[in-house]
Amino acid sequence: MKRTIFLPILLLFFVFLSVKGQDMSALFTAMPDEYVPYLESAWRKDLVELYSSGKQASLKNTLNGTSALLKLTDDYLLLQSSERSTIEMKLLPLINNTYIICVVTTVNGPVPDSRIAFFTTEWKPLKAENLITLVSGDWFIKADTDRTTDAYKDAVSQLDMELIQYRLNPDNLTLTATYMTPQYLGREEREKVTPYLKETPKLFTWENSRFN
Repeated sequence: MKRTIFLPILLLFFVFLSVKGQDMSALFTAMPDEYVPYLESAWRKDLVELYSSGKQASLKNTLNGTSALLKLTDDYLLLQSSERSTIEMKLLPLINNTYIICVVTTVNGPVPDSRIAFFTTEWKPLKAENLITLVSGDWFIKADTDRTTDAYKDAVSQLDMELIQYRLNPDNLTLTATYMTPQYLGREEREKVTPYLKETPKLFTWENSRFN
C-alpha cells in the first residue's frame, strides 16, 4: 500500500522539478556566461532576487556600466544589459509541456538592430532557420509600389544596410519586426523613402512550433 501511494508522489515531484526548471528566473540564472559575458551567473541571481523583492533590480557590470532587470514573469524577461543593448527572453511552447527559449539581443548603435537565437531549456543552441524565416528590408516596401521609376530607385538607393528591430511580446506568443534603416538616414533621404514603406511592422505568431 505504501509503495502504491509513494510512486505517484514521486512522479509528481519530478514533474514539479521539470516545470520549475523551465521558470524564466531559473533559466536566466543558469544561462551560460558566454551569452552575457559581463554579467556572471551570481549577479544575475542577485538581479532576480532584487526584482522579486520589489526593489530596483540594477547593478554594475564588468563593463563599468549598469545592467537592469526591467521585467520578469514566468515566461518572459527583459534585461537592459548595458546602456546601448537589451536582451529579451521568451519561453515558447512545444508539445508535451516542453519549451524552447527565444533570445532577442538588440544593440542601439545609434538605431536599434536585433539578432535572434533559440535554445533548449538546457541552453543548447538550435538552428534559427528551422524556427523562423527572418524578414528582409524588401518586405517593408509597399506591395503596390512601382519599382521602375527613377524616383523610387533614387530613394531606395539610400537603404544600403538592413537594420531591423525584433521585439517579443511579454503577454502573448508574438514577435514584431520593425524596419529601422530609414531612422539611420538623414531627414531629406528619409522623407524620400518614407512614401514607399509600409506603416506597420511585420508581425510573427508562434504556432506549430515556429514563428509564422
